[in-house]
Amino acid sequence: MPPRRRGARTGRGWDAAPPRAAAGSFPSGRRRASRPAPTGADTPDALDDARSPRPSGADATSEERERTPAEWAERAREICLRQLSVRPRTHAELATALRARGVPDDIADEVLERYRDVGMVDDEAFARAWVNSRHSGRGLARRALGSELRRKGVDNAAISEALADLDDDTEARTARDLVDRRLRTERGAPDAAFRRLVGMLARKGYPPGLAVRVVKQAMADREQTATFADEVDADALTAALEATDPD
Repeated sequence: MPPRRRGARTGRGWDAAPPRAAAGSFPSGRRRASRPAPTGADTPDALDDARSPRPSGADATSEERERTPAEWAERAREICLRQLSVRPRTHAELATALRARGVPDDIADEVLERYRDVGMVDDEAFARAWVNSRHSGRGLARRALGSELRRKGVDNAAISEALADLDDDTEARTARDLVDRRLRTERGAPDAAFRRLVGMLARKGYPPGLAVRVVKQAMADREQTATFADEVDADALTAALEATDPD
């Protein structure tokens, strides 16, 4: 078995980004110029958009202007399958990809409706899998998970159903696990550590009151920070966080 390339991707999570394609070969005597890693508009999806002309006005080729509805439907299916081969997608994500590549709306709707009928596009299943993956893997709270799903075009009913099993007790346990793990390597003054830990939970979507209570209790359980934790005014800190909370 040949040795693995340095820097080769090893993760295979269902929501992970696709591995970079292997470099092509070049004739003897020629060297490939180095290029920076793809970012932003250079991502695989963005590059595919750039390679796919849009069939309208002067930008459309004659071949694209002459495409039949059946040819457009085949093109739409190819785009959807390529998108779904990377990771599951929502209906809105696929609709956006088809629109960006110039597929007529009526054909896009027909193809997506067929994929929904056969279960290849299922926003409810997507939302449940997303919540399970992101809460278990990243420790995200309900508010952060709901925001992510809304950005992906999932409707509120599907989001509420997916978040139904993530109750207050589950969030509190996850928040405490996150803080306990961070405290094992946390260095510095207790007040600075307290602010960093509360900020970490806030960025993951935990409510201010829960974040303050969990961090205070976790620090109190550690002998070296018990005195500082006892002096923390949890109500005052919670009120200050809520006053600056954008939600």
